[in-house]
Amino acid sequence: MKSVEESVSSVHFNSLSDDSNVVRSYVNKLRQKAEKEVEPQHNVDLRDSSLIKFLRARDFDIDLSLKLFLNYHKWRCECPEITGNLCPTSVLGLLQNQYHGVLSSRDTSGSRVLIYRIGKWNPKDFSAYEVFRVSLITSELIVHETDTQRNGLKAIFDLQGWCFAHALQINPSLAKKISAVLTDSFPLKVRGIHLINEPIFFRPVFTMLKPFLPDKIKQRIHMHGGSFARSLSQHFPADILPPEYGGRGQDLDGVCAEWTQFILSSEDQLRQLSLGGAARDGDQAGSLLHLPREGSRPVGLSTSSR
Repeated sequence: MKSVEESVSSVHFNSLSDDSNVVRSYVNKLRQKAEKEVEPQHNVDLRDSSLIKFLRARDFDIDLSLKLFLNYHKWRCECPEITGNLCPTSVLGLLQNQYHGVLSSRDTSGSRVLIYRIGKWNPKDFSAYEVFRVSLITSELIVHETDTQRNGLKAIFDLQGWCFAHALQINPSLAKKISAVLTDSFPLKVRGIHLINEPIFFRPVFTMLKPFLPDKIKQRIHMHGGSFARSLSQHFPADILPPEYGGRGQDLDGVCAEWTQFILSSEDQLRQLSLGGAARDGDQAGSLLHLPREGSRPVGLSTSSR
């Protein structure tokens, strides 16, 4: 008799609902493998809802999902300056400056569209680590969305206002941490990175980041320059793009204000993540374990981004 997995081998796993027998089977397999790799020391969430996002990020390949799961928790532990405090108040100035927003509508492929406005970041007031924390906060919120788990995200970086003070904030250590999230340390599929208004002196920073990125991510980076409206419209429908970017959607200030409000309303959830929150009573099957044992099999960064 065929196993559940074999009988649906032609089905695209990412389209299956969380409560399908196939998904549950894969979740249980991933949990069993994860339990062998971790030990009690820091809380690691092994509930169904947590494990599913790693499976979807790697198209239900158990071994790759396990590697991503371990890398995610390892990265969080190694970057306390970014992950230690995800409360919105830690980056409130950046949010109120309307540095970041997420479009209310998805693109035609179902991806979330994130916008970052570098000119709204004053490097005298906020470090690059705090700026990166804003991105992590949003990632931790949208990763719970089933459609985002399935279809990933695309980001638009508006580099208007980029100056040497910004460039000085980006060092090789931070570049490596950023690239880790883009490659194999966070359970989201990065479907595209779009740079607009990039000045010529942004190139050295991009050159610093590039060696850490896998080829698939490099191929998904698009540099549109200052005359971006036409080329950007080839990747995003005009109905969802803000007018400032040649579209007919909500204006940028409105997009950022709405997303800031959503982040602020999610403070309790983000505080729990900052503290390595535990499962609430009554949550689904699973357990809270800890980080990989010292000396266990290496958890390296994969060079294949899905």
